[in-house]
Amino acid sequence: MNTQPSIIDQPDARTWNDFIASQRGHILQSAEWGELKSQFGWSVQRFILTRAEKMMAGAQILFRSMPLGLRLAYIPRGPVVDFNDNNTVSQLFDATFRIAKSRGAFALKLEPNVLATTKLQLETCNLQPASSIQPRTTIHLDLTRNLDTILAQMKPKWRYNIRLADRKGIVVRPGSRDDVSTFYHLMQITSERDKFAVHSMDYYSTAFDLFTARDYARLFVAEYEHEPLAMIFVTAFGGEAIYLYGASSNAHRERMPNHALHWSAIQWAKERGCVRYDLWGLGATTDADAQTAHGLYQFKQGFGGEMVQYIGGYDAVFSRWRYKVYRQALSWRRGMLG
Repeated sequence: MNTQPSIIDQPDARTWNDFIASQRGHILQSAEWGELKSQFGWSVQRFILTRAEKMMAGAQILFRSMPLGLRLAYIPRGPVVDFNDNNTVSQLFDATFRIAKSRGAFALKLEPNVLATTKLQLETCNLQPASSIQPRTTIHLDLTRNLDTILAQMKPKWRYNIRLADRKGIVVRPGSRDDVSTFYHLMQITSERDKFAVHSMDYYSTAFDLFTARDYARLFVAEYEHEPLAMIFVTAFGGEAIYLYGASSNAHRERMPNHALHWSAIQWAKERGCVRYDLWGLGATTDADAQTAHGLYQFKQGFGGEMVQYIGGYDAVFSRWRYKVYRQALSWRRGMLG
């Protein structure tokens, strides 16, 4: 006989983080990520499912009010659960759907922190395959190997560029709060050069404050003669380091500051006990695609990790007509941007 679960509603940040980190949960399920999003248009609700006083599963749900009176519920890189435990999965989704409906959500979007090679039967939980918000394809570097092996698995040109950066006077240092304004300036340069949207200065400042306060992240700064040339913001949580944001100027690119940054971040992550370095998203998924895709693919692929794909997004629909309106609005917006 299955013991009926209990729910810890809105656990404090430390309890929540300790639980999901112990389950190798994703940084996007951390309390800090919830706090970040809550300051920029979302509201947050977390809960932990317990059985016989043992924490079994949980979810951090983000809610966003949209035009036309719509409200979407969203679980990025979650929920946190053993998907092989069908009973707990069923109980978790029952609780999740109940909470989402109680807050007026027309649908719940979730993106499990699970690779596509894992077979999940989420359709049996009243979920349907849907679009993703977070990157589906990325590159993972195995940090359980020693540094010499990690370096050796990179493409020869990448190893050369790491050494070249050192010879060319590139110095990598930890960034401080005072560096965030420069980081934002570099983000604007990168956005204009590579044609992608960026968050506001306040967003990056808040992210820096929240994640570095708990030592969950570091801003790495690559300089030449005290001039910042490039920066990356890397998180470390639940045994995984993630290259979340990066920016660079147009100056001194021949000195290879970005190669030096990632090599420093890899060493830092390994010292932190991380077993994986996630390069967080690719502009292409094959060498053939890369012929016409953004150079991001070639750059990240050169570090020699394994290209992986996540299972992607799933939606639970609570109001069919509202969901139809939402899908039509998304289609219209993509058409306007296309």
